[in-house]
Amino acid sequence: MSNAIVIGAGVGGIATALRLRHKGYKVTVFEANAYPGGKLHAFQSNDFRFDAGPSLFTMPWLVDELFELFGLNPKDYFDYKSKKVLCNYFWEDGSSFSVKADQDLFANEAAEYFEVEAVSIKKYLASSQKKYELTSGIFLEKSLHKASTYFSKETLKAMTSVFKLGIHTNLDAVNRRHFKDPRLVQLFNRYATYNGSSPYKTPGIMSMIPHLEMNQGTFFPKGGMHAITKSLFELAKEQGIVFKFNEVISKINHEEGKIRGVANAGGTYEADLVVSNMDIFSTYEKLLKGLSKPQRILKQERSSSALIFYWGINKSFPQLDLHNILFSSDYKNEFDCIFEKKILSDDPTVYINITSKENAKDAPKGKENWFVMINTPANFGQDWRQLQREARTAILQKIERVLKVDVSDLIETEEILDPVLIESRTGSHRGSLYGASSNSQFAAFLRHPNFSREIKGLYFCGGSVHPGGGIPLCLLSARIVSDLVG
Repeated sequence: MSNAIVIGAGVGGIATALRLRHKGYKVTVFEANAYPGGKLHAFQSNDFRFDAGPSLFTMPWLVDELFELFGLNPKDYFDYKSKKVLCNYFWEDGSSFSVKADQDLFANEAAEYFEVEAVSIKKYLASSQKKYELTSGIFLEKSLHKASTYFSKETLKAMTSVFKLGIHTNLDAVNRRHFKDPRLVQLFNRYATYNGSSPYKTPGIMSMIPHLEMNQGTFFPKGGMHAITKSLFELAKEQGIVFKFNEVISKINHEEGKIRGVANAGGTYEADLVVSNMDIFSTYEKLLKGLSKPQRILKQERSSSALIFYWGINKSFPQLDLHNILFSSDYKNEFDCIFEKKILSDDPTVYINITSKENAKDAPKGKENWFVMINTPANFGQDWRQLQREARTAILQKIERVLKVDVSDLIETEEILDPVLIESRTGSHRGSLYGASSNSQFAAFLRHPNFSREIKGLYFCGGSVHPGGGIPLCLLSARIVSDLVG
Protein backbone atom coordinates (compact mmCIF):
# COMPACT_ATOMS: atom_id res chain seq x y z
CA MET A 1 0.00 0.00 0.00
CA SER A 2 1.41 3.41 -1.02
CA ASN A 3 1.93 6.05 1.67
CA ALA A 4 0.46 9.54 1.48
CA ILE A 5 1.11 12.41 3.87
CA VAL A 6 -1.16 15.44 4.23
CA ILE A 7 0.27 18.51 5.95
CA GLY A 8 -2.54 20.33 7.74
CA ALA A 9 -5.89 19.12 9.04
CA GLY A 10 -8.01 21.95 7.71
CA VAL A 11 -11.24 20.98 6.00
CA GLY A 12 -9.40 20.76 2.65
CA GLY A 13 -6.72 18.58 4.19
CA ILE A 14 -9.20 16.19 5.79
CA ALA A 15 -11.21 15.97 2.56
CA THR A 16 -8.05 15.23 0.57
CA ALA A 17 -7.00 12.58 3.08
CA LEU A 18 -10.40 10.90 2.70
CA ARG A 19 -10.21 10.92 -1.09
CA LEU A 20 -6.70 9.48 -1.04
CA ARG A 21 -7.78 6.82 1.45
CA HIS A 22 -10.61 5.90 -0.90
CA LYS A 23 -8.00 5.41 -3.63
CA GLY A 24 -6.20 2.89 -1.44
CA TYR A 25 -3.46 5.02 0.09
CA LYS A 26 -2.29 4.69 3.66
CA VAL A 27 -2.75 8.28 4.84
CA THR A 28 -1.15 10.19 7.71
CA VAL A 29 -2.15 13.77 8.50
CA PHE A 30 0.24 16.06 10.39
CA GLU A 31 -1.30 19.04 12.16
CA ALA A 32 0.55 21.77 14.07
CA ASN A 33 -2.43 22.52 16.31
CA ALA A 34 -3.95 20.24 18.92
CA TYR A 35 -7.22 20.00 17.01
CA PRO A 36 -8.50 19.40 13.47
CA GLY A 37 -10.35 21.90 11.28
CA GLY A 38 -7.99 24.84 10.97
CA LYS A 39 -10.22 27.93 10.79
CA LEU A 40 -13.31 25.69 11.02
CA HIS A 41 -13.11 25.30 14.77
CA ALA A 42 -15.20 26.15 17.86
CA PHE A 43 -14.75 27.11 21.49
CA GLN A 44 -16.68 27.67 24.70
CA SER A 45 -16.63 30.95 26.64
CA ASN A 46 -18.48 30.62 29.95
CA ASP A 47 -21.96 29.40 28.98
CA PHE A 48 -21.70 30.45 25.34
CA ARG A 49 -20.55 28.27 22.42
CA PHE A 50 -19.00 29.91 19.37
CA ASP A 51 -18.02 28.70 15.93
CA ALA A 52 -14.60 30.30 15.61
CA GLY A 53 -14.28 30.65 11.85
CA PRO A 54 -16.42 30.31 8.70
CA SER A 55 -20.08 30.98 9.43
CA LEU A 56 -21.78 30.53 6.05
CA PHE A 57 -22.60 27.05 4.75
CA THR A 58 -23.42 26.53 1.08
CA MET A 59 -23.15 23.57 -1.31
CA PRO A 60 -23.56 20.96 1.46
CA TRP A 61 -23.50 18.13 -1.08
CA LEU A 62 -19.74 18.57 -1.27
CA VAL A 63 -19.59 17.34 2.33
CA ASP A 64 -22.17 14.63 1.73
CA GLU A 65 -20.23 13.10 -1.15
CA LEU A 66 -17.25 12.39 1.10
CA PHE A 67 -19.40 9.98 3.12
CA GLU A 68 -20.96 8.57 -0.03
CA LEU A 69 -17.47 7.68 -1.33
CA PHE A 70 -17.39 4.99 1.34
CA GLY A 71 -20.96 3.83 0.80
CA LEU A 72 -22.22 5.58 3.93
CA ASN A 73 -25.35 7.62 4.58
CA PRO A 74 -24.17 11.19 5.34
CA LYS A 75 -27.12 11.77 7.66
CA ASP A 76 -25.79 9.10 10.01
CA TYR A 77 -22.85 11.44 10.65
CA PHE A 78 -23.86 14.92 9.61
CA ASP A 79 -27.13 16.73 9.00
CA TYR A 80 -28.25 20.24 8.17
CA LYS A 81 -31.32 22.25 7.33
CA SER A 82 -31.98 24.91 4.73
CA LYS A 83 -32.52 28.49 5.82
CA LYS A 84 -35.71 30.33 4.88
CA VAL A 85 -34.09 33.68 5.63
CA LEU A 86 -30.70 34.13 3.96
CA CYS A 87 -29.67 37.38 5.63
CA ASN A 88 -31.09 40.50 7.29
CA TYR A 89 -29.64 43.81 6.04
CA PHE A 90 -29.66 47.13 7.88
CA TRP A 91 -28.72 50.64 6.75
CA GLU A 92 -27.94 53.86 8.63
CA ASP A 93 -31.06 55.57 7.27
CA GLY A 94 -33.20 53.23 9.36
CA SER A 95 -34.18 50.93 6.50
CA SER A 96 -33.81 47.17 6.70
CA PHE A 97 -34.53 44.26 4.41
CA SER A 98 -34.74 40.50 4.92
CA VAL A 99 -33.66 38.37 1.96
CA LYS A 100 -35.77 35.23 1.70
CA ALA A 101 -34.59 31.93 0.25
CA ASP A 102 -37.75 31.65 -1.85
CA GLN A 103 -36.66 33.37 -5.04
CA ASP A 104 -40.14 34.56 -6.07
CA LEU A 105 -40.79 35.93 -2.59
CA PHE A 106 -37.42 37.69 -2.54
CA ALA A 107 -37.94 39.18 -6.01
CA ASN A 108 -41.42 40.45 -5.20
CA GLU A 109 -40.47 41.89 -1.80
CA ALA A 110 -37.31 43.50 -3.19
CA ALA A 111 -39.26 44.95 -6.12
CA GLU A 112 -41.64 46.69 -3.75
CA TYR A 113 -39.03 47.79 -1.21
CA PHE A 114 -36.35 49.04 -3.62
CA GLU A 115 -38.79 50.21 -6.34
CA VAL A 116 -37.44 47.91 -9.01
CA GLU A 117 -39.23 45.50 -11.33
CA ALA A 118 -39.36 41.93 -9.96
CA VAL A 119 -38.34 40.74 -13.40
CA SER A 120 -35.09 42.71 -13.04
CA ILE A 121 -34.23 40.80 -9.87
CA LYS A 122 -35.00 37.48 -11.53
CA LYS A 123 -33.01 38.46 -14.60
CA TYR A 124 -29.99 39.27 -12.45
CA LEU A 125 -30.21 35.94 -10.61
CA ALA A 126 -30.64 34.09 -13.90
CA SER A 127 -27.51 35.81 -15.19
CA SER A 128 -25.68 34.84 -12.00
CA GLN A 129 -26.70 31.22 -12.53
CA LYS A 130 -25.68 31.29 -16.19
CA LYS A 131 -22.22 32.64 -15.34
CA TYR A 132 -21.76 29.94 -12.72
CA GLU A 133 -22.93 27.10 -14.94
CA LEU A 134 -20.79 28.26 -17.88
CA THR A 135 -17.62 28.58 -15.87
CA SER A 136 -17.75 26.30 -12.81
CA GLY A 137 -16.81 23.18 -14.77
CA ILE A 138 -13.48 24.68 -15.74
CA PHE A 139 -12.73 27.36 -13.13
CA LEU A 140 -13.85 25.52 -10.00
CA GLU A 141 -13.85 21.80 -10.71
CA LYS A 142 -10.73 21.19 -12.80
CA SER A 143 -7.09 22.16 -12.75
CA LEU A 144 -6.56 25.28 -14.84
CA HIS A 145 -2.91 24.36 -15.14
CA LYS A 146 -3.20 21.15 -17.19
CA ALA A 147 -3.45 21.35 -20.98
CA SER A 148 -5.99 18.50 -20.99
CA THR A 149 -8.47 20.76 -19.18
CA TYR A 150 -8.91 22.84 -22.31
CA PHE A 151 -9.50 20.06 -24.81
CA SER A 152 -13.30 19.83 -24.68
CA LYS A 153 -16.32 21.57 -26.18
CA GLU A 154 -17.49 22.53 -22.68
CA THR A 155 -14.19 24.24 -21.95
CA LEU A 156 -14.06 26.08 -25.26
CA LYS A 157 -17.61 27.33 -24.71
CA ALA A 158 -16.70 28.54 -21.22
CA MET A 159 -13.54 30.25 -22.42
CA THR A 160 -15.28 32.08 -25.25
CA SER A 161 -18.12 33.14 -22.93
CA VAL A 162 -15.94 34.43 -20.10
CA PHE A 163 -15.06 37.60 -21.95
CA LYS A 164 -18.74 38.41 -22.45
CA LEU A 165 -19.67 37.92 -18.80
CA GLY A 166 -18.08 40.90 -17.07
CA ILE A 167 -14.38 40.12 -16.92
CA HIS A 168 -13.51 43.55 -18.35
CA THR A 169 -15.46 45.48 -15.73
CA ASN A 170 -15.86 45.28 -11.97
CA LEU A 171 -18.63 43.86 -9.81
CA ASP A 172 -19.85 47.29 -8.69
CA ALA A 173 -20.24 48.44 -12.30
CA VAL A 174 -22.22 45.29 -13.15
CA ASN A 175 -24.53 45.82 -10.18
CA ARG A 176 -25.04 49.54 -10.88
CA ARG A 177 -25.98 48.67 -14.42
CA HIS A 178 -28.75 46.40 -13.12
CA PHE A 179 -30.06 48.43 -10.17
CA LYS A 180 -30.62 52.10 -9.34
CA ASP A 181 -31.19 51.91 -5.58
CA PRO A 182 -27.73 52.20 -3.95
CA ARG A 183 -28.84 49.88 -1.14
CA LEU A 184 -29.59 47.08 -3.59
CA VAL A 185 -26.27 47.69 -5.33
CA GLN A 186 -24.54 47.48 -1.94
CA LEU A 187 -26.38 44.27 -1.10
CA PHE A 188 -25.03 42.58 -4.23
CA ASN A 189 -21.61 44.24 -3.95
CA ARG A 190 -21.20 42.48 -0.61
CA TYR A 191 -20.62 39.17 -2.40
CA ALA A 192 -17.08 40.28 -3.26
CA THR A 193 -16.21 39.70 0.40
CA TYR A 194 -16.96 36.00 -0.06
CA ASN A 195 -13.52 35.66 -1.63
CA GLY A 196 -11.85 38.44 0.34
CA SER A 197 -11.97 41.03 -2.44
CA SER A 198 -13.27 44.49 -3.23
CA PRO A 199 -16.41 44.92 -5.37
CA TYR A 200 -14.69 47.93 -6.95
CA LYS A 201 -11.76 45.82 -8.15
CA THR A 202 -12.93 42.21 -8.50
CA PRO A 203 -14.18 41.39 -12.04
CA GLY A 204 -17.87 41.49 -12.84
CA ILE A 205 -17.92 37.78 -13.53
CA MET A 206 -17.95 37.41 -9.75
CA SER A 207 -21.65 38.27 -9.91
CA MET A 208 -21.92 34.48 -10.21
CA ILE A 209 -21.40 34.25 -6.43
CA PRO A 210 -25.00 35.19 -5.47
CA HIS A 211 -26.14 32.08 -7.34
CA LEU A 212 -24.53 29.89 -4.68
CA GLU A 213 -26.62 31.53 -1.97
CA MET A 214 -29.77 32.89 -3.61
CA ASN A 215 -30.42 30.10 -6.10
CA GLN A 216 -28.88 27.10 -4.35
CA GLY A 217 -29.62 28.16 -0.78
CA THR A 218 -27.83 28.50 2.53
CA PHE A 219 -27.86 25.89 5.27
CA PHE A 220 -27.19 25.44 8.96
CA PRO A 221 -25.41 22.30 10.16
CA LYS A 222 -27.00 20.70 13.18
CA GLY A 223 -24.52 21.35 15.98
CA GLY A 224 -23.07 24.40 14.23
CA MET A 225 -20.36 24.87 11.63
CA HIS A 226 -17.90 22.91 13.75
CA ALA A 227 -20.05 19.83 13.08
CA ILE A 228 -18.56 19.78 9.57
CA THR A 229 -15.08 19.32 11.00
CA LYS A 230 -16.16 16.86 13.68
CA SER A 231 -18.10 14.62 11.30
CA LEU A 232 -15.34 14.48 8.66
CA PHE A 233 -12.73 13.87 11.35
CA GLU A 234 -14.73 10.95 12.74
CA LEU A 235 -15.18 9.54 9.24
CA ALA A 236 -11.45 9.83 8.59
CA LYS A 237 -10.55 7.99 11.78
CA GLU A 238 -13.06 5.24 10.98
CA GLN A 239 -11.42 4.79 7.58
CA GLY A 240 -8.01 4.28 9.17
CA ILE A 241 -6.49 7.71 8.52
CA VAL A 242 -3.87 8.52 11.16
CA PHE A 243 -3.74 12.03 12.66
CA LYS A 244 -0.66 13.40 14.40
CA PHE A 245 -1.48 16.58 16.30
CA ASN A 246 0.97 19.11 17.74
CA GLU A 247 3.34 18.00 14.97
CA VAL A 248 4.98 20.87 13.08
CA ILE A 249 6.44 19.78 9.76
CA SER A 250 9.74 21.57 9.09
CA LYS A 251 10.61 20.28 5.61
CA ILE A 252 9.18 18.54 2.58
CA ASN A 253 11.83 16.07 1.43
CA HIS A 254 12.47 15.59 -2.27
CA GLU A 255 15.29 14.26 -4.39
CA GLU A 256 15.94 14.49 -8.13
CA GLY A 257 12.52 15.98 -8.75
CA LYS A 258 10.61 13.33 -6.83
CA ILE A 259 8.87 13.48 -3.46
CA ARG A 260 10.46 11.50 -0.62
CA GLY A 261 8.39 12.48 2.41
CA VAL A 262 8.53 15.03 5.22
CA ALA A 263 10.59 15.81 8.29
CA ASN A 264 10.07 17.42 11.67
CA ALA A 265 11.68 17.47 15.09
CA GLY A 266 10.56 13.87 15.64
CA GLY A 267 12.28 12.46 12.58
CA THR A 268 11.77 11.67 8.92
CA TYR A 269 8.63 10.18 7.39
CA GLU A 270 8.70 8.58 3.95
CA ALA A 271 5.83 8.94 1.51
CA ASP A 272 4.99 8.30 -2.13
CA LEU A 273 3.07 11.56 -2.29
CA VAL A 274 2.68 14.63 -0.09
CA VAL A 275 -0.19 17.13 -0.07
CA SER A 276 0.26 20.50 1.60
CA ASN A 277 -2.88 22.00 3.10
CA MET A 278 -0.77 24.86 4.46
CA ASP A 279 -1.01 28.35 3.02
CA ILE A 280 0.96 28.19 -0.26
CA PHE A 281 3.19 31.13 0.72
CA SER A 282 4.10 29.47 4.02
CA THR A 283 4.66 26.14 2.27
CA TYR A 284 7.37 27.61 0.05
CA GLU A 285 8.89 29.84 2.74
CA LYS A 286 9.08 27.19 5.47
CA LEU A 287 8.98 23.74 3.87
CA LEU A 288 10.50 24.17 0.41
CA LYS A 289 13.35 26.56 1.13
CA GLY A 290 15.71 25.20 -1.50
CA LEU A 291 13.15 25.23 -4.29
CA SER A 292 12.72 28.12 -6.71
CA LYS A 293 9.60 30.06 -5.78
CA PRO A 294 6.80 31.12 -8.15
CA GLN A 295 7.40 34.78 -7.30
CA ARG A 296 4.61 36.20 -9.46
CA ILE A 297 2.04 34.07 -7.65
CA LEU A 298 3.44 34.56 -4.17
CA LYS A 299 3.54 38.34 -4.61
CA GLN A 300 -0.16 38.58 -5.48
CA GLU A 301 -2.22 41.00 -3.43
CA ARG A 302 -3.42 39.39 -0.20
CA SER A 303 -7.12 38.92 0.41
CA SER A 304 -8.82 40.69 3.28
CA SER A 305 -8.60 39.38 6.81
CA ALA A 306 -11.01 39.82 9.71
CA LEU A 307 -11.37 41.17 13.20
CA ILE A 308 -13.90 39.17 15.20
CA PHE A 309 -15.43 39.87 18.60
CA TYR A 310 -17.15 36.88 20.20
CA TRP A 311 -19.70 38.34 22.60
CA GLY A 312 -22.03 36.58 24.99
CA ILE A 313 -25.03 38.95 24.99
CA ASN A 314 -27.42 39.14 27.95
CA LYS A 315 -30.50 39.73 25.82
CA SER A 316 -32.29 38.34 22.78
CA PHE A 317 -33.03 40.33 19.63
CA PRO A 318 -36.04 39.13 17.62
CA GLN A 319 -35.20 41.47 14.72
CA LEU A 320 -31.99 39.55 14.10
CA ASP A 321 -31.51 36.12 12.51
CA LEU A 322 -28.57 33.78 11.93
CA HIS A 323 -26.90 36.15 9.42
CA ASN A 324 -27.13 39.94 9.78
CA ILE A 325 -25.35 42.84 8.06
CA LEU A 326 -25.15 46.45 9.26
CA PHE A 327 -23.84 48.33 6.23
CA SER A 328 -21.29 51.12 6.10
CA SER A 329 -22.53 54.48 4.82
CA ASP A 330 -19.49 54.73 2.52
CA TYR A 331 -18.80 51.28 1.15
CA LYS A 332 -16.14 52.37 -1.33
CA ASN A 333 -14.15 54.14 1.37
CA GLU A 334 -14.30 51.00 3.49
CA PHE A 335 -12.63 48.94 0.75
CA ASP A 336 -10.17 51.70 -0.05
CA CYS A 337 -9.13 51.61 3.60
CA ILE A 338 -8.73 47.82 3.53
CA PHE A 339 -6.85 47.37 0.26
CA GLU A 340 -5.19 50.71 -0.46
CA LYS A 341 -4.44 52.25 2.93
CA LYS A 342 -4.20 48.99 4.94
CA ILE A 343 -6.22 50.54 7.78
CA LEU A 344 -9.74 50.22 9.20
CA SER A 345 -12.63 52.40 8.19
CA ASP A 346 -14.14 54.43 11.03
CA ASP A 347 -17.53 53.27 9.70
CA PRO A 348 -17.10 49.55 9.00
CA THR A 349 -19.76 47.16 7.75
CA VAL A 350 -20.62 44.90 10.68
CA TYR A 351 -21.58 41.25 10.28
CA ILE A 352 -23.36 39.58 13.21
CA ASN A 353 -23.75 35.80 13.21
CA ILE A 354 -25.93 34.30 15.96
CA THR A 355 -25.99 30.50 15.95
CA SER A 356 -28.19 30.38 19.06
CA LYS A 357 -31.01 31.44 16.72
CA GLU A 358 -30.78 27.92 15.27
CA ASN A 359 -29.20 25.96 18.11
CA ALA A 360 -30.63 27.16 21.43
CA LYS A 361 -27.92 25.31 23.38
CA ASP A 362 -25.29 27.75 22.13
CA ALA A 363 -26.41 30.36 24.68
CA PRO A 364 -28.34 30.42 27.97
CA LYS A 365 -32.06 31.07 27.74
CA GLY A 366 -32.86 34.68 26.92
CA LYS A 367 -29.28 35.33 25.78
CA GLU A 368 -27.42 35.13 22.47
CA ASN A 369 -23.93 34.31 21.21
CA TRP A 370 -22.80 37.07 18.88
CA PHE A 371 -20.01 36.49 16.37
CA VAL A 372 -19.32 40.10 15.36
CA MET A 373 -16.96 40.56 12.43
CA ILE A 374 -15.59 43.34 10.27
CA ASN A 375 -13.40 42.96 7.19
CA THR A 376 -9.84 44.20 7.68
CA PRO A 377 -6.61 44.42 5.73
CA ALA A 378 -4.13 41.60 6.08
CA ASN A 379 -1.41 41.94 8.71
CA PHE A 380 1.27 44.35 7.55
CA GLY A 381 2.55 45.20 11.02
CA GLN A 382 -0.29 47.49 12.07
CA ASP A 383 -0.88 48.16 15.77
CA TRP A 384 -3.67 45.62 16.16
CA ARG A 385 -4.18 46.29 19.87
CA GLN A 386 -5.00 49.90 19.05
CA LEU A 387 -7.08 48.88 16.04
CA GLN A 388 -9.05 46.46 18.23
CA ARG A 389 -9.94 49.28 20.61
CA GLU A 390 -10.93 51.64 17.81
CA ALA A 391 -12.94 48.95 16.00
CA ARG A 392 -14.78 47.93 19.16
CA THR A 393 -15.90 51.50 19.71
CA ALA A 394 -16.94 51.93 16.08
CA ILE A 395 -18.88 48.64 16.11
CA LEU A 396 -20.75 49.47 19.31
CA GLN A 397 -21.64 52.90 17.94
CA LYS A 398 -22.83 51.35 14.67
CA ILE A 399 -25.05 48.87 16.53
CA GLU A 400 -26.49 51.64 18.68
CA ARG A 401 -27.27 53.85 15.67
CA VAL A 402 -28.76 51.08 13.54
CA LEU A 403 -30.44 48.77 16.06
CA LYS A 404 -31.24 51.56 18.56
CA VAL A 405 -29.71 49.74 21.50
CA ASP A 406 -26.50 50.10 23.50
CA VAL A 407 -25.17 46.55 23.83
CA SER A 408 -21.95 47.51 25.65
CA ASP A 409 -23.49 46.75 29.05
CA LEU A 410 -25.02 43.51 27.75
CA ILE A 411 -21.69 41.86 26.95
CA GLU A 412 -21.08 39.10 29.50
CA THR A 413 -18.06 37.49 27.88
CA GLU A 414 -15.65 38.56 25.16
CA GLU A 415 -12.99 36.86 23.06
CA ILE A 416 -11.15 38.50 20.16
CA LEU A 417 -9.57 37.14 16.98
CA ASP A 418 -7.46 39.42 14.79
CA PRO A 419 -5.22 38.91 11.71
CA VAL A 420 -2.15 38.31 13.88
CA LEU A 421 -3.84 35.44 15.70
CA ILE A 422 -5.31 34.09 12.46
CA GLU A 423 -1.81 33.99 11.01
CA SER A 424 -0.24 32.34 14.04
CA ARG A 425 -2.98 29.73 14.48
CA THR A 426 -3.54 28.76 10.87
CA GLY A 427 -0.32 29.68 9.06
CA SER A 428 -2.27 31.95 6.68
CA HIS A 429 0.26 34.41 5.29
CA ARG A 430 -0.40 37.83 6.86
CA GLY A 431 -3.65 36.44 8.25
CA SER A 432 -5.41 36.73 4.89
CA LEU A 433 -8.49 34.52 4.91
CA TYR A 434 -8.44 33.48 1.26
CA GLY A 435 -4.77 33.61 0.27
CA ALA A 436 -4.60 35.89 -2.75
CA SER A 437 -7.42 38.34 -3.42
CA SER A 438 -9.49 38.26 -6.60
CA ASN A 439 -8.89 41.95 -7.29
CA SER A 440 -7.78 41.44 -10.87
CA GLN A 441 -9.26 40.37 -14.20
CA PHE A 442 -7.51 37.02 -14.38
CA ALA A 443 -7.36 36.14 -10.67
CA ALA A 444 -8.71 32.63 -11.32
CA PHE A 445 -5.81 31.90 -13.64
CA LEU A 446 -3.19 33.31 -11.27
CA ARG A 447 -3.83 31.12 -8.25
CA HIS A 448 -1.21 28.48 -7.56
CA PRO A 449 -1.96 25.08 -9.18
CA ASN A 450 -2.85 22.02 -7.12
CA PHE A 451 0.39 20.28 -8.10
CA SER A 452 4.10 21.03 -8.28
CA ARG A 453 5.73 21.38 -11.67
CA GLU A 454 9.16 20.71 -10.13
CA ILE A 455 8.48 17.80 -7.78
CA LYS A 456 6.59 14.71 -8.86
CA GLY A 457 4.23 13.54 -6.13
CA LEU A 458 3.79 16.96 -4.46
CA TYR A 459 0.30 18.48 -4.40
CA PHE A 460 -1.48 21.42 -2.79
CA CYS A 461 -5.02 21.89 -1.48
CA GLY A 462 -6.94 24.47 0.54
CA GLY A 463 -8.04 28.07 0.27
CA SER A 464 -4.74 29.59 -0.86
CA VAL A 465 -4.52 27.59 -4.10
CA HIS A 466 -6.87 26.83 -6.99
CA PRO A 467 -9.86 27.21 -7.03
CA GLY A 468 -9.95 29.56 -3.99
CA GLY A 469 -11.03 30.10 -0.40
CA GLY A 470 -14.16 29.19 1.52
CA ILE A 471 -15.45 25.77 2.55
CA PRO A 472 -16.92 24.71 -0.83
CA LEU A 473 -13.82 25.70 -2.80
CA CYS A 474 -11.52 23.99 -0.29
CA LEU A 475 -13.56 20.81 -0.74
CA LEU A 476 -13.33 21.20 -4.51
CA SER A 477 -9.56 21.59 -4.25
CA ALA A 478 -9.48 18.19 -2.54
CA ARG A 479 -11.44 16.68 -5.41
CA ILE A 480 -9.06 18.23 -7.95
CA VAL A 481 -6.04 16.81 -6.14
CA SER A 482 -7.66 13.38 -6.12
CA ASP A 483 -8.30 13.61 -9.87
CA LEU A 484 -4.70 14.69 -10.50
CA VAL A 485 -3.36 11.77 -8.48
CA GLY A 486 -5.40 9.47 -10.72
